[in-house]
Amino acid sequence: MSTGRSWQVLQRGWLSANNILLHGQPDEGAVLVDSGHSVHAAQTEALVRHALHGQGLRLVVNTHLHSDHCGGNARLQDGLDAAVCVPAELMAAVNAWDLSILSYEAAGQRCERFTAQQGLQPGDMVEAGSHRWLAVAAPGHDPDTLMLFNEREGVLLSADALWEDGFGVVFPELDGQDAFGAVRASLALIEQLAPRLVVPGHGRPFTEVAAALARARSRLDAFVADPRRHARHAAKALLKYHQMEVGAEPEAGTRGWLLGAPVMQACWRAEATGLSPQAWAEALIEQACRQGLMQRHEGLLHDLPMPA
Repeated sequence: MSTGRSWQVLQRGWLSANNILLHGQPDEGAVLVDSGHSVHAAQTEALVRHALHGQGLRLVVNTHLHSDHCGGNARLQDGLDAAVCVPAELMAAVNAWDLSILSYEAAGQRCERFTAQQGLQPGDMVEAGSHRWLAVAAPGHDPDTLMLFNEREGVLLSADALWEDGFGVVFPELDGQDAFGAVRASLALIEQLAPRLVVPGHGRPFTEVAAALARARSRLDAFVADPRRHARHAAKALLKYHQMEVGAEPEAGTRGWLLGAPVMQACWRAEATGLSPQAWAEALIEQACRQGLMQRHEGLLHDLPMPA
């Protein structure tokens, strides 16, 4: 757990995104930024309750609506009576639970249904205690991603726009949209903000921001030069995510997910290997097993811990 004067980072392992608790005044209630994955929802609630030290939780703010960032929303609404604030462009889709707009059906991933009481737009402020956090647009990984910047403390909650060693999969690119340029613009904006500390959506907070930006730009350049490399990276990451979500399942189930989830079909098309979908899925599973990301045992594929 990392702690500032007015905030705490509950650093989570995959599947869950980090949770950042913004403390309020004693009678105000705290704000939580991102709530992790539904698989870990009970753990999220326990961690948040402990960190609150008896204070209430008035609001959960989601930087974006991928399942690893908002899967605990429903649990926190029920257990702590927290309101939920989402990127404003998606508020109507959340409250209608429109799976043609939300990503869970396309990715074949879990997310327990929740409701949104507030929408957040770029330029809005999230206030907690005496601190104000500016919502900043960071499209690329997801078109509606918002970062939060505390100018007074120089702290940036970067979601999946910047990690210490890269950034999240650029999902619009898999559907043939030009989104690498949006990633580059988001990295330039982070450089312009000049934070002294970045709290990413995954991994530890870091202060070597210039070095992280250089690594991210190098990775982006490689993807721009060979978009099929990005598609392969995305396919491997999503397969690992799926396996972490299910833990273990018959190999036929994993293969069925690979062939049936629209996002995986997009990866297959974008990678353009010339393999049939079936051969591509089998090769992806074989590679994941060789790399120690999962293993076969008695007809099941089992998730393995992430390599160090």
